[in-house]
Amino acid sequence: MNDLYETKIPTAQWWAYDLPGNAGWIIWLICTWKCLAAGISVFSILALVPAAMMIIGIVEIISERIAKLDRVLPRKRLLRGFGALTAGGALGVPVSALGIALNLNGSLPPWMLAGAVLCALFAGLIYKGFRRKE
Repeated sequence: MNDLYETKIPTAQWWAYDLPGNAGWIIWLICTWKCLAAGISVFSILALVPAAMMIIGIVEIISERIAKLDRVLPRKRLLRGFGALTAGGALGVPVSALGIALNLNGSLPPWMLAGAVLCALFAGLIYKGFRRKE
């Protein structure tokens, strides 16, 4: 069964969620890159897991926009897009908190925490705005 999900979030509200959410994953990816550039460590490897989830979500959302499926999505696409972005951001919170607690990679983990929270919160708000289409 190919359930469809639709959002009726107004365009202005979508943008209000989309822009800080985008800032979040961009911050996470830049900081992860910087962590890796400083050297491979357990922390930089852990940071790759949320980064991979975010990239999967971003690629899916771009493909949805190319296919003009912005507001009506099959369940699989919804989960691969906004679901992966939300989960990646949520997983980034404990990873960055670990980096802060252990004082790893200088000032990057607080930035990563901010990025993870923005990504999880605002991608999650868009995700939760989708309802099964009758």
